Amino acid sequence: MTVSTVPPEEKSGDKPATLGTFAGSYLAKVRGGDMGALPAIAGLVVLVIAFSIARPVFFSAANFANLLNQGAAVIVIAMGLVFVLLLGEIDLSAGFASGVCAAVLATLLTTHGYPWYVAVLGAIVTGVVIGLVLGTMVAKLGIPSFVVTLAAFLAFQGAVLLLIKGGTIIAVDDPTIKKINFDGRFTPLQGWILYALTIAALLALALWKRTSRAKRGLAVEPLSVIAFRVGSIAVLLGAAVYVLNLERGRNILFSQKGVPMVVLLIGLLLVLWTFVLGRTAYGRHVYAVGGSREAARRAGINVDAIRISVFVICSGMAAVGGIVAASRQASVDPNTGGSNVLLYAVGAAVIGGTSLFGGKGRVLDAILGGAVVAVIENGMGLLGYTSGVKYIVTGVVLLLAAVVDALSRRRAAASGLR
Repeated sequence: MTVSTVPPEEKSGDKPATLGTFAGSYLAKVRGGDMGALPAIAGLVVLVIAFSIARPVFFSAANFANLLNQGAAVIVIAMGLVFVLLLGEIDLSAGFASGVCAAVLATLLTTHGYPWYVAVLGAIVTGVVIGLVLGTMVAKLGIPSFVVTLAAFLAFQGAVLLLIKGGTIIAVDDPTIKKINFDGRFTPLQGWILYALTIAALLALALWKRTSRAKRGLAVEPLSVIAFRVGSIAVLLGAAVYVLNLERGRNILFSQKGVPMVVLLIGLLLVLWTFVLGRTAYGRHVYAVGGSREAARRAGINVDAIRISVFVICSGMAAVGGIVAASRQASVDPNTGGSNVLLYAVGAAVIGGTSLFGGKGRVLDAILGGAVVAVIENGMGLLGYTSGVKYIVTGVVLLLAAVVDALSRRRAAASGLR
């Protein structure tokens, strides 16, 4: 067996020469079982249309901004879980790990009076240490990740209670922390500048990649494909910025228009981890280990180091998610990181297209899946459904995503793509 050292999305070989052949090649990949994020995107479109028709307020500027703030912590945690899932592992402790790190943040800020940057550093270091311990136990001691992280799931609930002294609620009043996901917004002008820079960067990256491939004598994407892709993103992001720049506050003295600052944080994390997975040797090694651990070992990859590192990344991102959650609530309590946080985070990664079997997935999957989960939670809440119904619907969607993943793998194997 050979080891694949490139992400799945780069296995397709030379790019087609025209827009028509590009579309034909994509359809052939879908028929062969490589559907990528298509199910998540289709589901998201259907859900948005359905909820917008049933409750027009769903697509209001205020609710759109609330969706972003509401789903931010889950999306960030899901980004870290993608790395663990790529190896066919699981981290059941990610939710409460984010709660522990949030409690560390709040304790350092409020109880001990440290500045925000020290508290943030302390929370992230806590997450990294947690991941290092969990990863070492899985990789070096050979304990299944399910068992290790289930034990940590239980232990971290107690750790949160100890850190915040039982049922105490610790307020997080630092203005810098609160700007992350509570009251931080860009001005309309700043939002449009950020939008323009994003589209310019996407276009420049696509053209640079095309030029680089051309210099090496490789087939390149036609300019029409690049224009279509970047143009589609530009339209979607432009519409989002326009809606978010609408006034959504009822008090004219306190404007609430503008893109939430947490959007920039999620965007930066997406760029960082997409680059790591898609453009570095480390990322290729992660996919290789996820595809076949033994083959990766024979190819000279330090499998144990890769396995430990993904748990470090997962818990580190859980720490960032805990900070985002603490900012959103402006406090930390015993339920921070608990309840349905872990279930929604795992669901977000899987619904977005990351395989539970390992070797297939992208960080973007966490955002797409997180959007689906947030839309279901928010839309059904607006329609007046109880929590029980929302859990059932989310569970059914997650099961459907797992079924699609299993069938896609079977079809890909039958067509020789795996």
